[in-house]
Amino acid sequence: MARVTVEDCLEAVDNQYDLIILAKERTLQIGAGDAPLVEEDNDKKTVISLREIGDKKIDIKKLTEATIDRARDHPEDATVQEDFDAPEGDAFEEIYKGEVSKSGLAILPSKRSRKVPAANAAADDDDDADTDDVSEEVIDETAEEKAE
Repeated sequence: MARVTVEDCLEAVDNQYDLIILAKERTLQIGAGDAPLVEEDNDKKTVISLREIGDKKIDIKKLTEATIDRARDHPEDATVQEDFDAPEGDAFEEIYKGEVSKSGLAILPSKRSRKVPAANAAADDDDDADTDDVSEEVIDETAEEKAE
């Protein structure tokens, strides 16, 4: 079969919606490593899966069961999630300031506001102290001049 048509595939599958789902499942199987049952001819995996269905080279019942099985939850395959709430090293309480967004999530301060260099803050405090002393002297001089 050079080209695959929907009519060719509908001879093997009852309706076009089932055809889409089954072709998707077969495409996933081919992508996972299953060998194609028709020649690839530089076609995409989707076209290969439709050609397999149209040529009736794939068992539709097994493909349907695989599709249904993929959609089911398998609790035995579920992994146990670990408890990641480690109290050690958690600085949330220190960072959180009590603000809550409209969605109910905690609002944390931005990284810029958290990273204030201590050396610059100390230097700024020293600069402020020097200017305060000068301004007090100027005020004192003007007060003395007015008194005279």
